[in-house]
Order: sequence, then C-alpha cells, then structure tokens
Amino acid sequence: MNYLSFIENKIVREKETLIHTLSQWRFKEEKIVFTNGCFDILHRGHIEYLAQAAGLGQKLVIGLNTDASVKRLKGDKRPVNNQEARALLLASLLFTDKIIFFDDDTPLELIRFIQPDILVKGSDYKPEEIVGYDIVKAKGGEIITIDLTPGFSTTSI
Repeated sequence: MNYLSFIENKIVREKETLIHTLSQWRFKEEKIVFTNGCFDILHRGHIEYLAQAAGLGQKLVIGLNTDASVKRLKGDKRPVNNQEARALLLASLLFTDKIIFFDDDTPLELIRFIQPDILVKGSDYKPEEIVGYDIVKAKGGEIITIDLTPGFSTTSI
C-alpha cells in the first residue's frame, strides 16, 4: 500500500470535490463531525481534542485555515508550518477522514456547504458563539465543546 497517497487523498483542495464523499456518508447514515482551526504546530492538545471530536461521530472533517488566513488571525510570524505541511500532518492521523482548506476568517461558508451533523470547538467558546451554530442547529445537529488540554497551545510553544 502507498501510505503517502492514502494520506494525501484525505486532503481536499476544492469543496466541490467533496460533494460525492459527503453524499456517500449521508447515504450510509454516518454522522459527520466538523471542526476547524490553524493547527500550526501539532501538539498533544490538538491530538486529544481531535481524537475526542472524531469519537462523536463516524466521519471527521477538519477545516484548515490557509496560510493567508492564519497570518490575518495570528500575525505576520505565523504560520510556522505552511498549509501543505499542516494538512499532511492532520491527514496522517488515523481518525481524520478529510481535510479541507478555507481562506475566509471564519469557516461559515464551509459549514454551510458541508452541513455537518456535529459541530465541535474548544470549550473556550460558548456554543451559541460558535460560527455555524445556527446552521447546524437549524438542521437538527449538535454543537459540542471539548475541554482543552491544560498547558498545551501553539502560542505558548
């Protein structure tokens, strides 16, 4: 098996290429979990958070900020790792099903497109403040927050 190709096939560059996959998952009644972030320097906190998110459903889709959006959000010295490196690391995690880039400041349009069953963010957010809350709630989905691992953050690293 060519593991690198397997990993790279988890990375989606255009959301339109995800339509068929989403349709298959929905046909099989698999719960789609969505979360997003920069995931600049992958660390224990990220792994624990993503593993818990993946456990909430059958398919985990991660919206990954592009380099340009990370720079706008975090400043000129970020990201440390470019979007291709960050995507490859996230895609190599066994519980990750798809990675999709987004260039906006928020993943609102991506959430509207994917229509996840479960939207996940860290517990530093109140559910009602999470971007996409209204979209997921309107379709009968859940918004779940996960406690962050104390002492682990990319900014502190």
